[in-house]
Amino acid sequence: MLRMPDHCHDGRQNVMTLAQLGVCYYPEHWPTERWAEDASAMVAHGIEIVRIGEFAWSRLEPTSGNWHWEWLDQAVETLAAAGLYIVMGTPTACPPNWLVRTHPEILPVGPDGQPRGFGSRRHYSFSSEVYREHSRRVTKAMAERYGHHPAIVGWQLDNEYGCHDTTVCYSDASLQAFHHWLQLRYKTVDALNQAWGNVFWSQEYANFRDVGLPVAVTETNPAHRMAFRRFSSDQVRAFSDEQAHILRQYSKPNIWLTHNFMGNFVDFDHYPVMEALDVASWDSYPLGFLDQGWFSDSIKSRYRRTGHPDWAAFHHDLYRGVGNGRFGVMEQQPGSVNWAANNAEPLPGMVQLWSMEAIAHGAEFVSWFRWRQAPFAQEQMHAGLLRPDAKPARASEEAILLHGDLQQLPETSTRQASVALLFDYEACWLTDIQPHRAGYDALQVAFEFYSAARALGLSIDILPTNASLDGYQLLILPCIPFTDSSLVKRIAASTAHVLIGPRAGSKDVDVTIPENLAPGPFQSLIDLTVVSVDGIRPGERISLKHDNDQFAYRWIEHVDTALPAQWETTDGRSILFGNDRISYLAASVDEQALRELIAAQCVGAGIPTSPVPDDLRVRERGDLLFVFNYGSTAQRSPIPGTPLRGEALIPPASYAVYRKHP
Repeated sequence: MLRMPDHCHDGRQNVMTLAQLGVCYYPEHWPTERWAEDASAMVAHGIEIVRIGEFAWSRLEPTSGNWHWEWLDQAVETLAAAGLYIVMGTPTACPPNWLVRTHPEILPVGPDGQPRGFGSRRHYSFSSEVYREHSRRVTKAMAERYGHHPAIVGWQLDNEYGCHDTTVCYSDASLQAFHHWLQLRYKTVDALNQAWGNVFWSQEYANFRDVGLPVAVTETNPAHRMAFRRFSSDQVRAFSDEQAHILRQYSKPNIWLTHNFMGNFVDFDHYPVMEALDVASWDSYPLGFLDQGWFSDSIKSRYRRTGHPDWAAFHHDLYRGVGNGRFGVMEQQPGSVNWAANNAEPLPGMVQLWSMEAIAHGAEFVSWFRWRQAPFAQEQMHAGLLRPDAKPARASEEAILLHGDLQQLPETSTRQASVALLFDYEACWLTDIQPHRAGYDALQVAFEFYSAARALGLSIDILPTNASLDGYQLLILPCIPFTDSSLVKRIAASTAHVLIGPRAGSKDVDVTIPENLAPGPFQSLIDLTVVSVDGIRPGERISLKHDNDQFAYRWIEHVDTALPAQWETTDGRSILFGNDRISYLAASVDEQALRELIAAQCVGAGIPTSPVPDDLRVRERGDLLFVFNYGSTAQRSPIPGTPLRGEALIPPASYAVYRKHP
């Protein structure tokens, strides 16, 4: 649990609560004489943590080597004097103009071969050694100056790695680094040719320098593309690790490191990046991502002002797993955002609900983006806790109400759930590279399984495929194309019931179909073979025999097995098989069918379920049960008894909190 020192540096007692509240602040945007007033108002809102500095490079170093620290020193002291703690951001997401003019080779390059220029943010290539040197230089300068300041409790490294499609870069620096990466991985070019199947279409190489970027006349080799995605992900990790190492070296021992990851974002593998950090944080924008997401128009309309009931929850549980149990929300949506196609205003109460829901999932802090809405530049239409004129926005009152709730609720910790869902970033790359059926997206598939389980009233842990499985009663593997003997052995050694989804074990590490066909290594757990696949056109539905209102869609596998079929389609295809505790689903099925299937798995695993109405969701945190209403009408809580907070009849965009009975 994230904790401040026992006493704030102004003498205020640090009251233990379920989580700390925070805000993102940009002192460089406002007159100096305003800073103390802002800091005092933050304290009045119950805010304890303030993130600053992550976009301020041009103010810190307006020309090369010309450091201007005075303004940031003053900002730090002003916030500290009010009793606030600071998460300092390294400013490397925004290289200043003088650096780009001097070294244009640092710019990222798109697949069209064109550099992506100055004038926004994230305009650097992770593979640029020139930029990496400047990143290390500015990180060291900040760490030496602020790493031992008593008010600074954490560092945020950079900002939103890979945002705006910048994980994968097609620059000359990336190509050279890719060649080195390939040589380390494959040792010989003959081994690479063999692994990639380069005999096909005369793709064989004579040396590593001949390997180009995966851009060609038509589809490039999926093994080539997967290698380039893995390389690009490793470059993000290497960049992040460099900053982490410097910050550890020049900071006080108890300072914590984080990075603010994003929603609906899988362009690099987050798990290895977190190995050098302490707390995973992420940026939660439920309405913006609903509008941008895969959801149907009817769902987008229904939840336009509340967000999908499972979207933020999925990411809370994902990032808790990424952080090995520790996570927070660095940027919580406080009102309308500016970057979606259609930017809705949250329903009154939703800012408070979203924030408390993060805490229900175990967040150690929730920080709103931002304190005051900027009247200028790209984000001027993005709301804050204050309006552009510095008057309180509606979210200001909701922040104060949330603080009041936290003061009344008992402290409790998050416990391991009974259900674990296994998630793999490489699966997302594989379904992007080789979807086979347009729109097949491993992230969406994982979300669909998660959403079905959560509708049954379940709390869920989301884990990497290399995690310990001890203590779980049900394991859900929605889409795990790559696997190895280690995962299979851990599943075999567990006592959990296991639900395996389509495409499992369908590729080896170099994107080749296994010799024994899919599900590859999983065949030691369940005796079946996938012999062919039917990619179903969008809009087509094939009813299930046991319930004609339920259907298969998107994907159906033809399976060869002696196991009896547990589910069949009306056109005679078998899609569900199982033995004592392992089940294999050979098709994509609709939400109601998924709920029924997971409910049956829970019965076998001895896990009680309590299905909830479509707009209600329940989350357990230690001794507390939280009920959230995402609907437009009041709904009765499914939890018996009197809430600690709220009413049994929960209004729209509100929540109730109960003490869990022994």
